[in-house]
Amino acid sequence: MTESVHNPDQYMAALRTIVAQGRKRIGFLIGAGAPAGMAKEDGTYPIIPAVAGLTEQVLKSLDPKYTSTIAALKADLAKDDIETILSRVRSFSQFLGKQEVHGYNGEGYDKLGKAICEQIGKIVSVQLPQSPSAYSEIVNWITGAARDTPIEIFTTNYDLLFEQALETVRAPYFDGFSGASEPFFDPVTIARNDLPARWTRLWKLHGSLGWSGRTNGEVIRVGGKSSTHLVFPEHLKYDQTQKAPYAALFDRLRAFLSSPDTLLISIGFSYSDAHVTSRIDEALAGNPAASVFAFQFKPLADESAACDIARRRSNFSVYCPDAAKVNGTRGRWSLPSELPSKDWGPIRATYWGSPGSGKPEQFLLGAIEPFARFFSASRSMQAYSAAPSVAPTVAASIEPAPGASS
Repeated sequence: MTESVHNPDQYMAALRTIVAQGRKRIGFLIGAGAPAGMAKEDGTYPIIPAVAGLTEQVLKSLDPKYTSTIAALKADLAKDDIETILSRVRSFSQFLGKQEVHGYNGEGYDKLGKAICEQIGKIVSVQLPQSPSAYSEIVNWITGAARDTPIEIFTTNYDLLFEQALETVRAPYFDGFSGASEPFFDPVTIARNDLPARWTRLWKLHGSLGWSGRTNGEVIRVGGKSSTHLVFPEHLKYDQTQKAPYAALFDRLRAFLSSPDTLLISIGFSYSDAHVTSRIDEALAGNPAASVFAFQFKPLADESAACDIARRRSNFSVYCPDAAKVNGTRGRWSLPSELPSKDWGPIRATYWGSPGSGKPEQFLLGAIEPFARFFSASRSMQAYSAAPSVAPTVAASIEPAPGASS
């Protein structure tokens, strides 16, 4: 059987044209892998660690009195990352009462859970570098064109990096909260989408630093670095995501993908989170005029969760360093030896090249920094006026289905 191949020039030319025009409904899904691929102000990496690094830092920072309890919990769990550990801790805090397990009763585990959240808050509460960053380049692209529809950013991250990037350039955004003294969550505004298109929508699917809860269960935004309302995986996540504000935010994700002529672009998201992935899967099944482009950091063979959706949904495409799965077809990248036009060299360099000294060339956009530069560079008229012709299968993966509104 002949091996399928994909030409990155064709796919990226089509995408550049779309993102430069300002007419298509575009959203981003930003996962934990995005800030993990960003540099700090001093040039070291990462600005915020991914789950493995976060786990190591949090556990080291906890009071030594919890050491034996954490070790016992890790021995009981199939996974020992900080999110799974916290899920177990919160579970024990709810049903143990005065009974003790691994040295603590329900009240003790409640205090441990709060200590873990406090440490997570300290680690992810970082300042965006003053120098240009991936988030600032994405925001510059957002604000660089008049748009028929707003850009919507969905993120599972708790940090305030996008808020900082938007506020630095005085770009208005709405995150679901209204008010000044104790901003309250307003699901009606989310559902009706009444604000002007120049207001970016920023949806924190798993909560955020600065969110807090009242005794009646209502979530408010208090600002600062508190981290009491973060949602984590396992059994508690389902219960929590059925409540405000999480239910409304997940409904917004589904509504976005149910709209005609919609493109959701993900970066740093593994698709192993069933609560987010199931809503994307359902929406794509019901709306063939929507598309998802998943830009992944690992080789295609290692991105099983994303490839599983792509196997079922032809409007879900996976782009990895070595290969891609587009329109249901899996194939390795094959770069033509000749440029499609004389001006295409600098454009190709935004998505194809060596990720580091001595490393072979590959598709680059699974990492947040080249991903952001690709979008920022798309504002150049030359970047898409010199684009090569787009094959029908490429256009089909981006353009709306016949009869869909534009």
